[in-house]
Amino acid sequence: MAGDFAFIRFTLNGAPQEVHVRPEEMLVQLLRDRLQLTGTKIACDVATCGACTVLIDGKPSASCATFAWQAEGAEIVTIEGLADPADGSLESVQQAFVDTSAFQCGFCTPGMILLAKALIDRNPSPDRDAIRNWMGANICRCTGYEMIIEAVEKAAAMRREGGR
Repeated sequence: MAGDFAFIRFTLNGAPQEVHVRPEEMLVQLLRDRLQLTGTKIACDVATCGACTVLIDGKPSASCATFAWQAEGAEIVTIEGLADPADGSLESVQQAFVDTSAFQCGFCTPGMILLAKALIDRNPSPDRDAIRNWMGANICRCTGYEMIIEAVEKAAAMRREGGR
């Protein structure tokens, strides 16, 4: 790092980025405050609730516990990067969450959707136990999780039928 800043390069939602970051700057701060991607939420700020979940090289990660400089060379996907940029169509997990009303206040929803996407990317046919285990990494205080589980099942089926 040169001085108080590091120059990093990474891909964010398919677009190359080059930014200077402070050594203590967390990825969630970079995304929300500097890059204006506010779909990533701050809730617990200690990597336990999942509201700040983003995908880093395809893996769900707590952006509140990841230093921005750790994004060097990575591919990061936020909730804003899931919809098709050409026509705005939703990714299958997003659409399944809408179709099953798998949200109430919506605060945890971006993290839930990214977590579910990572699960389906790894396991195209997860059973309910796998879904419950995987989705347990994110806390939702509004729903009973049943609609979330149904959304993940629906999204997996949509993907298997050729959806994106």
